Amino acid sequence: MRLTEYTDPLCPWAWGAEPVFRALRAALGGRVRWRRVYGILFDTDEEPAPDPAAETAWYAGFVRGVAEHTGAPHATRLSRVAATSWPSSLVAKAAEAQGEPVAERVLRRLRESMFVAGEPADTPASALAAASGVPGLDAARLAADAGSPAVLAAVRADHRETRDPLPEALSVRGPGPHPGGAKETAGGPLRYALPTVLLAGPAGHRLVPGRRPLDAYLAAARAVAPGPLPTPQHPDPEALLAYHRSLTGPEWELLAPDSAPPATAVRIDTGNGPLWLHPAEAAVSPWVAASPLRDVDLRRSGDGQRSSG
Repeated sequence: MRLTEYTDPLCPWAWGAEPVFRALRAALGGRVRWRRVYGILFDTDEEPAPDPAAETAWYAGFVRGVAEHTGAPHATRLSRVAATSWPSSLVAKAAEAQGEPVAERVLRRLRESMFVAGEPADTPASALAAASGVPGLDAARLAADAGSPAVLAAVRADHRETRDPLPEALSVRGPGPHPGGAKETAGGPLRYALPTVLLAGPAGHRLVPGRRPLDAYLAAARAVAPGPLPTPQHPDPEALLAYHRSLTGPEWELLAPDSAPPATAVRIDTGNGPLWLHPAEAAVSPWVAASPLRDVDLRRSGDGQRSSG
């Protein structure tokens, strides 16, 4: 089975879908080959805002509205609207050459730059800085690869692919603020809504646009590759945090139901509930050391109680 995820490191709906996609990876296990396509939400062909401060205030409100639906954290203060998604997408794509664990953690850091720190990684320097300290990362190689013609060509191909949606994406209707229908772009062509998932297997393909419940993705997986799926396993909270290194409240609810974060977890309070870091992640995380977060409530999880956000 093949799964294509159309996404963007700085997209609030994609950030809100992280719990579901982490659970989907765990549920599908080795049955799926997962490929990410970076659709470039913030493109370079968009006109600059005449009033950046007003645009930032509006977009911060938009992100808060998305977070109300997804339960995802958002930054207590957004410094600016991202100028472009290209640098973060290039860094995320370049990280794939260093293996899945590194790539997953680099992408997570890029998302957190926007939705935890409020400082979107929208320049080459800030995108590389967001990945600083990721375990197993060769930082020099990441910088070289992110600036290479091959990675630029790969992200340009992602950009084109996202703007050539399947017919099913054009007729999506549904409730809620983000049903997942194809979106207009400043350059003219329609693109997939972010996130969108395309599953393909022996029995055909299924498109799952927008952010959907886990059951919708599992049903699509069964449709394209009939057969029983592995029984979901809920790992020990310590092991879960050690593996992911960074978990939100909705991720705890979905990945470890009825379990609280371990007492060793380091908690960062955001504008919509906490983010929990493994102690080793907290020791190297840019969000812990960065000056904009010096006034953030940073502490061990203590009694392990979760905030509903």
